[in-house]
Amino acid sequence: MKTTKFRKKVLRLFGEKVDRKVKYQRRVGAYGIIVHNNELLLTEQITSENNIEVQLPGGGSNEGESLIQTLYREVLEETGWGIKVLKKNGVFQRFTYMPEYKIWAHKICHVYKCVATIKKTKILEKNHRSVFMNKKRAMDALLDTGFKYFVKTFN
Repeated sequence: MKTTKFRKKVLRLFGEKVDRKVKYQRRVGAYGIIVHNNELLLTEQITSENNIEVQLPGGGSNEGESLIQTLYREVLEETGWGIKVLKKNGVFQRFTYMPEYKIWAHKICHVYKCVATIKKTKILEKNHRSVFMNKKRAMDALLDTGFKYFVKTFN
């Protein structure tokens, strides 16, 4: 695992190596490790290549939006569930291409421990569906190494 300095803090770096020839756009986001009945609430997203990718619910912040507001909004859009945020577990970074936005992104991912409260609405985000998995299945299904790290260390 590599680390880099970011605003005088050291952030874990997961995923692809940085390509110095690419201009990355910074994308700050919030993601939840969300527990419900001893299982994790996750999303399955249909990618632009028609693959299914299992992810922690969450995503990028809108301008003027706090990380907690982002997390509540994104979880509701992607799963239909309400949540209660318990604590921040940490933060990591990754450099990746985001085909849905057609950009190269420097993602700063803040990860929070949460509990699911109540199913509030149908899923609002296109190409998403919510799934529940135990920790072992989630570890097998998640592709993002940053997400896997935080789920593995989650108790």
